[in-house]
Amino acid sequence: MERKSLDDRQLDAVLERLDRIGDELRTLNRRLDQQEHLLRISRELANLNESLQALAYVALGHQGPQVRRRRTG
Repeated sequence: MERKSLDDRQLDAVLERLDRIGDELRTLNRRLDQQEHLLRISRELANLNESLQALAYVALGHQGPQVRRRRTG
């Protein structure tokens, strides 16, 4: 197989494109890291919510909350 050689302009264009791809990958990786942190926070908040609900039921004496609903109409 014969190899084609790149002239300076073509090489610069390829390198520039590779730089842009690298920048985009760094941006995507940063976003994924942030999403992982948000997922962890979300799980912790869900656990905290469950714990607070359990404490509220204990404080009510194992009874569910008495909820009054408004009548519409």
